[in-house]
Amino acid sequence: MTREAVSDRNYYTVKLVVELETAARLRASHFIFPQRPWLDLYGINVRPVPPFGSTSSKQFVDPALIHRVLPDELLFEIFSRMDPYTLGRAACVCRKWRYTIRNPVFWRSACLKAWQIAGVVENYKVLQLKYDGSWRKMWLLRPRIRTDGIYVSRNTYIRAGVAEWKISNPVHIVCYYRYMRFYPSGRFLYKNSSQKVKDVAKYLNFHASKADCVFRGNYTQSEDKVEAALLYPGTRPTVLRFRLRLRGTTQGANNRMDLLALLTSGVNDNEVNGPDEDILGIVERWEEDETHNPDVPAISHKRGLTPFVFVPFEEVETSVLNLPVEKMDYYVPG
Repeated sequence: MTREAVSDRNYYTVKLVVELETAARLRASHFIFPQRPWLDLYGINVRPVPPFGSTSSKQFVDPALIHRVLPDELLFEIFSRMDPYTLGRAACVCRKWRYTIRNPVFWRSACLKAWQIAGVVENYKVLQLKYDGSWRKMWLLRPRIRTDGIYVSRNTYIRAGVAEWKISNPVHIVCYYRYMRFYPSGRFLYKNSSQKVKDVAKYLNFHASKADCVFRGNYTQSEDKVEAALLYPGTRPTVLRFRLRLRGTTQGANNRMDLLALLTSGVNDNEVNGPDEDILGIVERWEEDETHNPDVPAISHKRGLTPFVFVPFEEVETSVLNLPVEKMDYYVPG
């Protein structure tokens, strides 16, 4: 490591210590917002709600019953237990809640959890260089793998049926799904099944049995690119590698993932110790046509590359992906 790199790392480490020391003080006092003169146009009957921790000396009586009964400290504690998407909905309730939820403490904890595999120092460096020191801006603009649901890819193909009396040539439309559930720790779960999302969501976790055919893997993220890999155990261990790209239908949604490449290749028995091994660290630098087992050729699949659609956990029962195939084609976005 060069002297400039060491100096740069020490600089951001010192900045991080200062940030951590001030985080506790931010929980007790809300940052002050600039004046908004246009609010005076409403007259004396409609006054702006002061933000949490305001230093104004004027006594203010909040007309809302919930604000008169619920202390600001307790309201702050409730918000601190919400996930970012629930905070966004709560910010639409009233002006006071919107001001309170803009506290950087909420967004700082959400960002450090979402990108925990990058490390605290690296996250703080990205915050200062790209997002002007705003944790909320970083949450909205930085590509992020969502962990509050499941990414689902629906794939179909046509299979020829059995001809009867040489009069008709029936065909069958076969539909199957790829399911991926990511965790902030850098691990993910994968299942390939014909079952609907409402059925798979019940057991797509680390407590799933072998009969559920849920496979574990590891992933890394660099900007909007995601590299993931898992191991299919058996007499001929096979590695399944994914190359994905994050995108969203709206800003900060991150509800789509394009499947750029799907690769399979073989590994030797002495290269892996078990299904829980970090298989991505073994095959990350492999070429697309590289395999370490001559019985398992390296294949770059060209079919079944339909983009992934994100389904939050609270919507798995009502998702359109549970509809029959003939009805689903009218609803599922591309």
